[in-house]
Amino acid sequence: MACTTILVGKKASYDGSTMIARNDDGNFDEKKLIIVNPKDQPKKYKSKIGHLEIELPDNPLRYTSTPSVNPEHGIWAANGINEANVSMTATETITSNMRVLGADPYVVGKEKNEPWGIGEEDLVVLVLPYIKTAKEGVLRLGALLEKYGTYEANGIAFADKDEIWWLETIGGHHFIARRVKDDEYVLMPNQFGIDRFDLNDAFGAQKENICSKDLKEFIKNNFLDCNNDGIFNPRKIFGSHTDQDHVYNTPRAWFMARYFNPRTYKWDGPNADFTPESDDIPWSLVPERKIGVDEVKYILSSYYQGTEFNPYSKGERKGMYRSIGINRTGVMAILQIRGYMPKEIQGVEWICFGSNAFNTVLPIYTNVLDMPKYIKNTTLTVDTNTFYWASRLIGALVDPIYGSAIQFVERYQGKTLAEGQRLLNEFDKKFIESKDVNILAKANEEICKMGKTETDKALSQVLRASSQHMKNGYNRADN
Repeated sequence: MACTTILVGKKASYDGSTMIARNDDGNFDEKKLIIVNPKDQPKKYKSKIGHLEIELPDNPLRYTSTPSVNPEHGIWAANGINEANVSMTATETITSNMRVLGADPYVVGKEKNEPWGIGEEDLVVLVLPYIKTAKEGVLRLGALLEKYGTYEANGIAFADKDEIWWLETIGGHHFIARRVKDDEYVLMPNQFGIDRFDLNDAFGAQKENICSKDLKEFIKNNFLDCNNDGIFNPRKIFGSHTDQDHVYNTPRAWFMARYFNPRTYKWDGPNADFTPESDDIPWSLVPERKIGVDEVKYILSSYYQGTEFNPYSKGERKGMYRSIGINRTGVMAILQIRGYMPKEIQGVEWICFGSNAFNTVLPIYTNVLDMPKYIKNTTLTVDTNTFYWASRLIGALVDPIYGSAIQFVERYQGKTLAEGQRLLNEFDKKFIESKDVNILAKANEEICKMGKTETDKALSQVLRASSQHMKNGYNRADN
């Protein structure tokens, strides 16, 4: 899956929460948001792609999941928050190089039904129900990777109320993980990202760095460290620096950093510190101002607005680089853990479906036993009674008449973000006063009711605008 991820440390966010978010850019995958209760978690997991059977621990935690509606290719849970208020998003497809893959190839079965390693299809189900901190997520996934291997290159994020950890796979069996600094945010656009790492800590206290047990020997024995400056830079050792990166990946990091740190560096012109094709854009930065949920949504919906690369502009360089908000996104979730709230309402999953450029996001409490029909009952056939399909339709209708319809989208996004935050504030207060956890299910229903009302309104508006631009229109006043 070609995705984009942003991680926001608790001192970099507007309210002291941790936030991890990712566009799941599949192939127009139908998605839904559900609750997986412990009784529904399998005792033995069997993957579709990898043909693996893995025994799972007892006593799983309840968790949210955004699986594929069509189970043909597996669950693909994508992201979630468990009842211990630990969040996980999996995965960001990353890159590697021929030296790494020659030394530790991906685990791919050569015969029919021969077991492979684990991959994006599997990871949330294998890890999220069994962890109570973000760091535990790294340790559990790391052990699984060392035991079973993987058939692809992936980046995975974990967060709790205090910490965010980011793990990247290296070849078939190795990995590296770093704790995100509290005052920083992280940019991840389908490339190997980590650009600094403390090996002494990783092989010592593991306060902020964890890696495979044999990583030092793996690097040395396979001549992987090509740095000349004596600085250990994992991105340069394990990652790629190809022409495709410069069109598909690095421009997204450039735009994200340019948005959150417009004055920290020079981003434009002949003397720019970083350009859209720079290989050394920092993996993490301290933002110039605190980052809000609305800004995470905006950046993961963006398509180079205000630059000559905007695909909806008229310049010669429009559409030159791969947008962040792309047409084929299935789901995006902003997983927010609000440590300042009672534990029952710390976890909020801001959920949206379809192309982020034209959709909106709804805040959903995760400490519930079920989800509203509007977000859980996605079908394989088009149905505007579901958030997924209504969002998909709005995007498809607006795109060809962008100039005429974007105003309706902007009003829709602004209204629903404000109303979603208002309802969240209202039900936060009601829960704090009542201590009744059952009120959270009612809150989710109210939020989805608001979301459906505004989504239906926006759909009607863009449908009318689109109809007015049909090719068989005629100017004679015959109506």
